Amino acid sequence: MNRPTRILVTNDDGISSPGLHALAAELAAGGHEVTVAAPSIESSGSSASIVAVENEGRIQIEERSIEGLDGVRAFAVPGAPGFISMIATHGAFGDPPDVVFSGVNLGANVGRAILHSGTVGAALTAGINARRGMAVSLDTGLNPTELYWERAARMAAGLLPVLLEQEPGTVLNLNVPNRAGNDQPEYRAATLAEFGIVQTTMAERGHQYIRLTVEDTVGEADEHSDFTLLAAGFAPVTAITAVTESAAPLLQERLRDLAP
Repeated sequence: MNRPTRILVTNDDGISSPGLHALAAELAAGGHEVTVAAPSIESSGSSASIVAVENEGRIQIEERSIEGLDGVRAFAVPGAPGFISMIATHGAFGDPPDVVFSGVNLGANVGRAILHSGTVGAALTAGINARRGMAVSLDTGLNPTELYWERAARMAAGLLPVLLEQEPGTVLNLNVPNRAGNDQPEYRAATLAEFGIVQTTMAERGHQYIRLTVEDTVGEADEHSDFTLLAAGFAPVTAITAVTESAAPLLQERLRDLAP
């Protein structure tokens, strides 16, 4: 590639998130052509939704100025991050991006529970639109006292050359420990754990209402999983794909049984 890499930076925490700003600043400092487009309001848990707010058939896109990101165009969009990723590949913010970075998310995205993540959904949407994508999350825990956004942003930017070596459609999921210090965590290739780092449970069921709560997950995961490696202080990297067909070995036979 003989030109700067065109990068869209989005997230699900919203246009005002410091994690988004840190990631965009780090990528722009690397000489890449960076555009920011993120939800007007928080869209966590939106998965790969392509929902947006319309007004008389139009979706309003507001250009913003973000402190510390001089020369980087930024847009607030009343839509989910998956929607933003999709329209970016069709030229909504200028020339389509080569890569979509999504993050830095407030909280880890590990295990099969990443299915529900808007951060991951935006990266996967880039992948199914023949772009490369990377979801980036900071393992903050439930009650962090300090947030090391710049560390996660540096780790993400450091993976860009590896991502660009992969085929279009490749999507990586990176999680970074939230810790101080000058030493960077070691990247580790990881599998997906069977569960996420937190779980949603029923706290109360009343008359015509329910109340949910979020708790730390209790359980053991495979030693090569993103859950285990992140807990050990590494920065796990997992190559992921969007929904695809399953083998379901008995399906064809059972369908033949149902034939008239």
